[in-house]
This record gives sequence, C-alpha cells and structure tokens, in this order.
Amino acid sequence: MIDGSLTQVRHALLAESRETGRSMQTKTQRLIVRGGIIVLAALLVSTVGGWAGSTTTDAARAPASGTELLGELRSLRQQLDAKQGELEVARLQLDRVDAIMQYSTHYRLPADMATAVYDVALSEGIDPGLAFRLVKVESGFNPRATSHVGAIGLTQVLPSTARLYEPGLTTQQLYDRDTNLRIGFRYLRDLLDRYPANMQLALLAYNRGPAKVEQLLGAGRDPANGYEAEVMKGFRHH
Repeated sequence: MIDGSLTQVRHALLAESRETGRSMQTKTQRLIVRGGIIVLAALLVSTVGGWAGSTTTDAARAPASGTELLGELRSLRQQLDAKQGELEVARLQLDRVDAIMQYSTHYRLPADMATAVYDVALSEGIDPGLAFRLVKVESGFNPRATSHVGAIGLTQVLPSTARLYEPGLTTQQLYDRDTNLRIGFRYLRDLLDRYPANMQLALLAYNRGPAKVEQLLGAGRDPANGYEAEVMKGFRHH
C-alpha cells in the first residue's frame, strides 16, 4: 500500500513549488524593470555624451558610464537566466514526484518501490510506463520471485543473462531490487534497439529469448504467445 505520508509530502511540494514560482516571478519582474531602466539610462548617457562631445574637450569630459551600465545589464540577465533555470528544475522535480505518486497509486505500491522502478527505468532509457507493465507481468512486483526455469527477481532475469552485463554477479545479488531492475531494464533496452521498429518482437525476445524468436521467424512462424499483448495492455508509447 502507499505510504501514508506520500500525499502530505506531495501537497507540501506543490505548495513549496507555487511559493517558489511566485517568488521567482516577482524577482524576474523586478529584474526586467531594472534592466529596462538601465537600458534607458545607457541610451541617455550615450546621447548626452555625444552631445557633450561637441562642446567640451576630451580632457574635460567625465568618464562614460554606458559600458558599466551595460555590464550591469548583462549581470542582471545572467541572474534572470539562473532564476529561470531554478524554476525549471523545481518544475521537473514536481513532475517526477507527481508521476511516481500516480504509478504508486495505480499499482498499489509503496513509494520506495515506485520510485526505484521509475528512476532506474529512466536511467536505462526505458519509458517508465513500459517498465512498470513489465515488472507487473514478470513478478507482480515481488523481488523474491523465482520461476521454474530459474529466472530471478522483479524483472525475472536469468543469472546467465545477468552475467553478460555484470560478470561475476551472484544469484543472490539478483534478488537486490535495484540491481535486478538495472539489469532487466538494460537487457530490455538492448532488445528494443535490436528491434527498433517492433516493440512486440522486443518483448517476445525478452520473454522467449532472442534465439527462439529468430528461429520461429526464420521458419515463417509467428512467435507471438500473448506475453507482448499483456505487457503492452494500457501502455501508451510516446
């Protein structure tokens, strides 16, 4: 079940994000106004300096401040860009929390499990929606799951397959949540790259093995067994 404090955390993050957004908007408006004033001042100084140049000598002329004002304007522009960057980071963090909470609610998962699947999937280049469906079908989110053929953990990886990615990996290590997710999703990523225009074949290769899929295709047979349809049920590829 979902952690009892997850909703409160999300509400707190939403409130903090809105407050941050209002604060940054106010600062941004001030910077824009100040920048506009400096530009006008710089233009005025430039104009007055040009007029004064016709009536005074270079020796008597006061040092021009237009360059300094433009320098300050550049500094203000940098500050504005930095604030906009901070706001974008805050927005991305909020989007992440919101997505994790939705997956946690949909699959009735603890927050830490939903967070692990989401973050590891993104780090391995897998759409989180596909990642959650894969784990749901393979193990029902049970990290101790073991199949009759010896596939292990959340993503039901065979030890022999896992060692192609991490030589020397022990069977016990495959029961570790993050290790299992990382290897399973990396294997899926390789299969998606192998069949770039056919996600169904990639999923079938994950389930039946690439050699078996190629053998069936070579014999003119359809390798589909229903697995690919089950994983893709409700998944919308973006």
